[in-house]
Amino acid sequence: MRRILLILLLVVLAGGAGGWWYLQQRRAALPPGFAAGNGRIEANEIDIATKYAARVLEVNVEEGDLVQAGQVIARLDTRELEAQLRSAEAQIAQAQQSRNQVLAEINQRQSELSLADKELQRALVLSGKNFVSEQKVDQQRNIRRTAEAALAAAESKLGGADAAIHVAEAEAERIRDLLKDGTLTAPRAGRILFRLAEAGEVLGAGGKVATLLDLSDVYMTFFLPSESAGRVAIGAEARLLLDAASTRAVPARVSFVSSRAQFTPKQVETRSERERMMFRIKARVPQSLVQEYLDQVKTGLTGMAYVRLDAGAVWPAWLDSDLTAKVATQATQ
Repeated sequence: MRRILLILLLVVLAGGAGGWWYLQQRRAALPPGFAAGNGRIEANEIDIATKYAARVLEVNVEEGDLVQAGQVIARLDTRELEAQLRSAEAQIAQAQQSRNQVLAEINQRQSELSLADKELQRALVLSGKNFVSEQKVDQQRNIRRTAEAALAAAESKLGGADAAIHVAEAEAERIRDLLKDGTLTAPRAGRILFRLAEAGEVLGAGGKVATLLDLSDVYMTFFLPSESAGRVAIGAEARLLLDAASTRAVPARVSFVSSRAQFTPKQVETRSERERMMFRIKARVPQSLVQEYLDQVKTGLTGMAYVRLDAGAVWPAWLDSDLTAKVATQATQ
């Protein structure tokens, strides 16, 4: 009985191995009009860093957290900047007070000039009737010129007062911008890849607090030889089979084809492929699909990328999946 069970077990194992071998052979035999290369899932990394030297007050994220655009990542200690802002605002008030004093002085000088004009006109009338001497007229002319010069001097002070206000306001605006930079936010939706600072640490200008994985642009980088890369069009349809989900094809579109060939990188494993010059290609996963499966998106996953070189070629059945059907349906709506 035990011998029979052992024979049955061996038959099952052999059948499973044969089925796996058949599937691999089927996948290896791509129909004409397609090309394939192995690669890995990638996304852009964004360093969230300080603009100026400061102490970290708090860090609100952990590695692996999903964050939305605008979400607060960390806060810096800005008490010194707040004191500088109060000082700048006091300087604005002082400059405005000085301007008011200049305006009052201008009004005074205008009154003096107006009076000097009237006195001069009266002196000229009286001089014409020989009631006052020419000396008196000359004195009134001199008084008027003095009043006119005093008014010009007061008006020139007004420009300086306005400039002082503008300088103080610009300084206050600069400090307010620095205060805003004291709150570090996520520029885009993504996943925290690294948490690089802790509360209480003092960072220099450009000090990194965290590294964000930008999930708005998820793609697989793979490599093709020149005879295939030359036929790849930007926007060409592609499908990805990840090692972690080798039976579920992920739809993608070619978003980049390198304009220069390079020696094959480590991602291409076979020696025959590594001996040739290859072109780097990116196949971008649709953003709608990324958002739907955001919790499962991970970079670094390896797999195979299949790209259609001939627009009339029909995808093999093993590269169809519910995901490719969903994206195709969305495209036709």
